[in-house]
Amino acid sequence: MKYVLPFVIALLCLSCISIKADVTSETIEKQDTDFDSAEAGIRLVMEGQEIAWNKHDLEGFMQGYWKSDQLKFYSANGLTLGWENTLENYKKGYPTKAESGTLNFVINDISKIEGDNYWVMGEYHLKREVGDADGVFIIIFKKLNGEWKIIADMSC
Repeated sequence: MKYVLPFVIALLCLSCISIKADVTSETIEKQDTDFDSAEAGIRLVMEGQEIAWNKHDLEGFMQGYWKSDQLKFYSANGLTLGWENTLENYKKGYPTKAESGTLNFVINDISKIEGDNYWVMGEYHLKREVGDADGVFIIIFKKLNGEWKIIADMSC
């Protein structure tokens, strides 16, 4: 009897470790699936932006952004607040196809911040008649009403 109790306790401990390992494995798999889904959704938004930009459809390009006065866009010209103001800046800076050219994003990193908030770091490349332009960006995506939207953008 004195050997039975330690054996039972050891058996219980081993089964708890096994159950915890299964839960941890399931949690990691769910996190991986959530990240993969978020990354795919974010990439789709950015691909849509490239397509719209390359048609010189600035309003279409802006569909990737949160349509809110709280949208933040930070560039060499300073901080712009709001979707409408950001669109107006794009229209002033890229009034014709010659200025907007052909856009290509290079995504270097997508990382989860917390919840449904992710940052994307990358490069943009514009091939244009008026001269090419290249730069870097960090944008913050948030899932709002089931859609991935850019809530903050810093491009330079």
